[in-house]
Amino acid sequence: MHRYLAMILAVLGSLVLRPAYPEGIDPADQAAARRVAIGTCASCHGPQGRSILPKYPILAGQHANYLAAQLHAFKDKTRGDPDALGYMWGMASPLSDASIAALADYYSRQISLPGPGSKPSLVEVGKELYLHGNVDKGIPACATCHGANAGGNDNFPSLAGQHEQYLIKQLNSFQSNLRNVAIMHGVAQGLKIEQMRAVAAYLQSLP
Repeated sequence: MHRYLAMILAVLGSLVLRPAYPEGIDPADQAAARRVAIGTCASCHGPQGRSILPKYPILAGQHANYLAAQLHAFKDKTRGDPDALGYMWGMASPLSDASIAALADYYSRQISLPGPGSKPSLVEVGKELYLHGNVDKGIPACATCHGANAGGNDNFPSLAGQHEQYLIKQLNSFQSNLRNVAIMHGVAQGLKIEQMRAVAAYLQSLP
């Protein structure tokens, strides 16, 4: 368990993070971002970023700095999971820095809704793994980075209420290194599919 915490701290210390998300976005950029969100992004991510299709992530209420970092990664082609290649590289390629900042701000201001519940026994298993991990199997607690309430922060996404199907897909991508994030590969590599389902079910159930 301690080696995973050490790895997390080491990687965080070496990251060159983008500056904290700026205040004072130009009103014209805000208006343009809203048009893009409603006219284009909503086809997958739903009205105000509240996706109703479980394969696409809910963006409403996500941290702006995290959203901006992901959009830059799509634009730079440095995020390599299948949906990035299939959809988001092309969608993000024409976005300017100002557009990315405004889109991230737009979605961060939307209100997310609780996801549907799942089998209570599965949710309880997921809650235990999320909050405490499994020392015997070398699985660290997700709450270490994402917070006890799964609210995340500027550098780690909020996971509360996210679609179970999307979360499982991302954990598989981290495990196989299709989505190459050192911290998450270390976390996901010891998870079995049943554990992924349990954690995802717990997170989807959170408000």
